[in-house]
Order: sequence, then C-alpha cells, then structure tokens
Amino acid sequence: MNMSLRDRWRSTSENIVIPLGAIVVSLIVFGIFCAIQGKNPIAIYGTIYQSAFGNSFSWQGTLIRSAPLMLTSLCTALPAMLGLTIIGNEGALIVGGLGAIAVGLSISSMPSLIVQIGMAMGGMLAGGLWIMFVGAIKYYRGVNETISSLLMNYIALAVLNTLVEGPMRDPSSLNKPSTFPLAAVNMLQSIPNTRIHYGLIYGLVACAIAYFLIHRTTFGFAVRTIGGNIRAAKIAGLPVGKLTLIISFLGGSCAGLAGMVEIAAVHGSANASLNADYGYGGILVAFIARQNPLVAVIVAVLMGGILSSGSALQRSFNLPDATVLLFQGIVFLAILFSESLYGRLDFFKDREPEVKIDNSAAVV
Repeated sequence: MNMSLRDRWRSTSENIVIPLGAIVVSLIVFGIFCAIQGKNPIAIYGTIYQSAFGNSFSWQGTLIRSAPLMLTSLCTALPAMLGLTIIGNEGALIVGGLGAIAVGLSISSMPSLIVQIGMAMGGMLAGGLWIMFVGAIKYYRGVNETISSLLMNYIALAVLNTLVEGPMRDPSSLNKPSTFPLAAVNMLQSIPNTRIHYGLIYGLVACAIAYFLIHRTTFGFAVRTIGGNIRAAKIAGLPVGKLTLIISFLGGSCAGLAGMVEIAAVHGSANASLNADYGYGGILVAFIARQNPLVAVIVAVLMGGILSSGSALQRSFNLPDATVLLFQGIVFLAILFSESLYGRLDFFKDREPEVKIDNSAAVV
C-alpha cells in the first residue's frame, strides 16, 4: 500500500470511528439516565427504532423530519469549509419562513408553481442575507461568528413574534397568533402514494449540489484553501472577503429554504411552531457528518428518526416528550468532545519506518 493511499485510509477510518465512538458513548450515557428514571434502556431503544424505522409509516414520518435537518445542516457545514463556526441555523430558518410567507401571500393569485418558486426564492434570500450579515461583521469587524450567529437566533425569534402578533397577524387566529394562511393549492404537495412532502427532494438536491460545489469546483477549492490557511490564501491573492460573504449567503439560504419548506408543506402559515429546533438539530447533523453534505443526508435521517420517536416514548414510558432533546444534547456534547481526539490517537497515526544501523560498519 503506497503512502498516499495509506494516509487516505487512516484519515477515512478516523472520520468514521471517532464519531461512531461518540455516538456509542452517548447511547451509554442516555441509557444510564433512563435506568436512573427506572426505565429499561433496551426497551426504550427498541421503541425508538420501531417509531423511526419499524414500518413504512414510521419511515415516512422520519423522512418528513429529516428534510429540514438536511437543509439546516448546510448552514453550518458550508461556512465551516471556510473556517467559520456558524450556529445561526434556527434564526435563518425562521426569517426564511417569514420571507417565504410574505412572498407567497403577496403573489397568491398567480399559478401555484410560480408561487412556490417565489416562496423558495424569498426564503433563500431572507436566510442568505441573515447569515451573510454574520459573515460580514466577522470579516470586516472581527466579531466572533459563533456568538453573533447565536444571538441572531434570538433576534429572529423576536422578529417572528413581533410580526405574527402585529402587522402580519390573521385576525381569526385567536389562541395561536399566525399570519394569514396559504391557499391549499399553493402548498407543497406530497410525493404520490406517501405522506412525504417534496421538501425532502429539496434537501437531497441541496446536499448533492453543496457537495459538488465544495469538492468538484474551483470555487470550492478556493474556499477550502482559505479554511486551511487564511494567511496563505491572502498571499495567493484569493478574495477572502468576497468568498466569506458568498459562502455565508449560501449556507443561510439553505436554512432559509428549510423555513420555506416548513411553511409551505407543514404549517401553512407562520407562527410559533416555526421555531421547532430544526436549526439546532442541523448543527448536530453537520458536526456528526464532519461537514460532508452527502454524509449529512444519512445523519439527518437518523436524527429525524430520533425526533419522530418523542411522542412514542411519552406514551409507552411516561417520559417527557423532550426526552429526545436530552438525547440530542448528550450526542452533541459527545461529538464536541470527540473533536479533540482527531490527530491524537496513535492507531490512526502513520508510523515512521525504523532505521536500522549496522553496528559492524566501520566508522570512517
């Protein structure tokens, strides 16, 4: 095995073994928590599996939840290629949903296909500009992107509450303030013979395009070069500021598209339900997938299955519906800790060949 192939094998193995190890540790810790509560961990894991993947109905519920996770994961994964740690996924999803409903209601009299395209563009534009602002203040003012994007989530939530309880409120929405609803004809339809909406196709296509863009184009090579060494990239003449804005916009636009999917396929209007923590789940998906958009598809399906099992755990074991969020948090902490292990485990290090010295050789 030549050196380059061996190095590639070790790197691939490391990227697989360490996240899997973190997930196993998470399962053990969550199992201990369940045992403390007097519940059988094995039975709980069996219920999670049955609720997520046990039959076709369960699979459909899992895929419905995985669609926004695929899209929001790109909000973290794409900027990470440039060296940015952005966690403003939830905020971008919310403003994307608001942008989508605003466009959808304003052109509701047009053909449904035009309305859906307009909503997608409105959601992507709103989410993209939201995260691009984070990238701009990072590059031009040196503001930490992790903190600023986190705070932007709360600003987005405040904007949502202000609009749905004020200028955009439907007077008929009494108990739960909402915007005016979309016409049924303008909603995203389900894939024939299933209850899975076409938002899943959006997620799959977005992840495929993101992978191609980052790993198969000169733009992606430039982005990865900056992420590897920004000083060398500047010396080489790469437009760091311009690429920072572009990649931040692209990441935010994917989360904004997730907001459009939630509006047009699930809720039908903008309300508090838009804040469903899919953005935070997308962060976890991106970290587990090591910012690989194709791997994010698989991880999003697994995470969607976990989220879809919350009500089953509540019914079967009298556990709070938020138990799955606790599990999600444990996985997140384990993944964050595992990041410190990359490059430190001897098993994945390339051993230098031993140099044997012939003691019988004469010393000149």
